[in-house]
Amino acid sequence: MRLSIVIVNYNVRHFLEQALGSVRRAMQGIEGEVWVVDNNSADDSVRMVRERFPEVKLIPNTDNPGFAVANNQAIRQSAGEYVLLLNPDTLVEEDTFRKCLTFMDEHPDAGALGCKLLDGSGKFLPESKRGFPTPWVAFCKTFGLSTLFPRSPSFNRYHLGHLPENETNEVDVLAGCFMFLRKTALDKSGLLDEVFFMYGEDIDLSYRIQKAGFKNYYFPETKIIHYKGESTKKGTLNYVRTFYLAMIIFARKHFSGRRAGLFVMMLQAAIWFRAGLTLFRNFLGKTWLPALDALAIYFGLVLLKNFWASYYYHDPTWFKTNVLWFNFPLYILIWLGTVWLSGGYDTRYNLTRLLRGLGLGTLVLSAVYGFLDLDYRPSRALVLMGAAWAVFATIGIRLVTHFWEFGNFRLGRSKVKNLLVVGSENECARVLGLLNRVGAAGKNFIGRVDPSPSPNGGGNAEQLGNVAQLHELVRIYGANEIIFCSKDIGSQEIMANMAQIGPSVSYKIVPEESLSIIGSSSKDEPGELYTIDIRYNIAQPSHRRDKRLIDLCICLGLMISLPGWLLFSGKRGMLIKNWGAVLLGQKTWVGYAPNIQNASLPALRTGVFSPVDALKDLKVNEETAARLNFFFAKDWEVERDLAVFFKA
Repeated sequence: MRLSIVIVNYNVRHFLEQALGSVRRAMQGIEGEVWVVDNNSADDSVRMVRERFPEVKLIPNTDNPGFAVANNQAIRQSAGEYVLLLNPDTLVEEDTFRKCLTFMDEHPDAGALGCKLLDGSGKFLPESKRGFPTPWVAFCKTFGLSTLFPRSPSFNRYHLGHLPENETNEVDVLAGCFMFLRKTALDKSGLLDEVFFMYGEDIDLSYRIQKAGFKNYYFPETKIIHYKGESTKKGTLNYVRTFYLAMIIFARKHFSGRRAGLFVMMLQAAIWFRAGLTLFRNFLGKTWLPALDALAIYFGLVLLKNFWASYYYHDPTWFKTNVLWFNFPLYILIWLGTVWLSGGYDTRYNLTRLLRGLGLGTLVLSAVYGFLDLDYRPSRALVLMGAAWAVFATIGIRLVTHFWEFGNFRLGRSKVKNLLVVGSENECARVLGLLNRVGAAGKNFIGRVDPSPSPNGGGNAEQLGNVAQLHELVRIYGANEIIFCSKDIGSQEIMANMAQIGPSVSYKIVPEESLSIIGSSSKDEPGELYTIDIRYNIAQPSHRRDKRLIDLCICLGLMISLPGWLLFSGKRGMLIKNWGAVLLGQKTWVGYAPNIQNASLPALRTGVFSPVDALKDLKVNEETAARLNFFFAKDWEVERDLAVFFKA
C-alpha cells in the first residue's frame, strides 16, 4: 500500500467533511487508506464520517487523549509506505498526493515533506517552513523581531524568511497540519512523542527525523488551504500557555546544560509576556466601547452642569464638586450597567438593546436618586438631560464606528457584499437556498459563473460568464465575495483563482452534498461557517447572563420567603442543600436532565431541577428526556426557568 492518511478530529465536523471530500478526490488512482481518529467530539462528527465516508477507517475515542496519542493510534495500524498527517481544517488539491509521492520516491534521503500552506483568503502562511526554536530564534519571535525583519536569516529564522516561498528547500521543521512522512523514517525516529498534548509534537518529530539521518523538505509544487484557528482556537490564554509549555518540553528534552536553562528561562518569560499581551488585547476588545461611552457621557454631563448652573440658577458655581467625583460616575455606572445587562455590548449596533438599557438605567437612577442624601441630589433636571445626552452620545458613537467599519450609517447592517457563485445552475440554486435557510441571504447576488472555461457555456440571465473570466467579472461587478461549488470546480482551480484575484475578496466553498458553506478571510481569524445547524438560545451571551440573574433572583426570593418554604415546601431539603451552590455559581436552579446526549448541547452547570422534574409523576424515557433537554436549550427564555422551578 502506497499511502496512509491520518486525520485527528475534535469538534470541527463541517471542516472535516470538506477535508475528506478533497482527500477522496485526491486519492483516486492511489492505493491507500484514510484514517480518522475522533477525540470524543460532541458535534456528531463520528456519525457524519460513517454515513458520508464509509471507506474511511474510523477510531472513535471516548475521551480526548491529545493530538500525538491520537495520531499514533492510527499510525500503528496503518499499512502505507508513506504516512500523511493531515489536519481536518484543510483542503488539498487533486494532484497533491501524486506530486508528494513522486518527490519522495525521487529523493530517498527525504524523511518528511511539507507543502505550501495558504490561508482561507489565498495568502501564503509563513509556517509552511520553519527553523528550530533555539533561544535566539525564540527571542526574536516572542518580541517581534521576526515580524520587523521578515526576510532576515538572522531575525526571522523561525519562519526561514530568507528562503523563497516558491522554491523547494531543505528545512528544519514542517507544520503538523501537513506532514508527509516516509514510514521507514518513522520506524527509525519513533512515532510522535505522547508527552506533547498539543503543539510542539511537529517540531519534536522533525528534529528526530533529522537526527535519524533523513532530511525534511519544503515542497511548494503543491499547496493546500489551512483554515488556521479552526482545529485549535488561537488568541486565548490557554493557547499561549499550551504552546509555550510545549516549547519548554522540547527544550528540556533536546538541550542540556546552560543552553537548556537559558532556553527554558526565555520561554517562561515569553509565557508571561504573551499572556500579558493576550489579556490586554482581550480586555481592550471588550472595554473600548463602554470606555468610549463613559467618556462621552461624562464630558456631556460636565457641559450640562455648567449650562444648567448658569441658565437656571444664574450661578456658575451652584453645583458642588461632589457631582464630578460621585454623582456623574454613579450615573454612568448605572446607565452602562443596564446597557450591559440588556445585551447592548453583545451586539454592538443593536439600538433596541441600547435604548432599552438606557431607559431601564434611567428608571433605576430615578429610584436611587430619592434614597441619596440631600448633599448628593444636585438636580433631577440634570438626570433627565443627562439621560437624553447619553442616548444621543452613545448612538452617535455607534454611527461613527459603523461608518468606519462598514462605510455606511445603517446601524445593524454591515456592508452588503456583492456575491458571485461559481457552479452549475443546480448547485447555484442550492447555495442560494442554503444562504436563505441560515439567515445569511442579505447579500447582493450578482450572478452565476459557469465552472466550464468554455466561452460558449450556454446559460441563462443569471449566468455572467465562465470561470476563465472570473477575474474580469470581479472587477466589472465589484464582487467582494465568491462561493465556489466544489461539486463543479476542483480544489486546484479554486486555489488558482484565489491566487489570481487576491485577498481583497472573501472566498467560501460549499462541499458536495453538504449543508455548510465554509470560508475564512484571515489567517488570524477562525473560519466562517454558514450552516443550517440548530441555533441554541441558551448559547447566546445575553441569555446566559439572564439565566444567571434568574438564579440569583430565585436565591433572593427564597431567602426572603425562608419561613414559608421551610414550613410548607416538600422540597425544603433539596432547596437548603443547593441554595449556596447556586448562589456561588456552582449549580443552576434549572438545567438538563441527566442524559448521554447532553454533550452535544451548549454546556450548562449542573441543574437542581430539570424539565423532566416539571412533569411531576410522569415516567420519561431516555429518548424523551433528550428531546426535552434539546428544546430547553434551543428555545430557552426566562419564563422556562421560572415555570420549571415552580412546577418542580
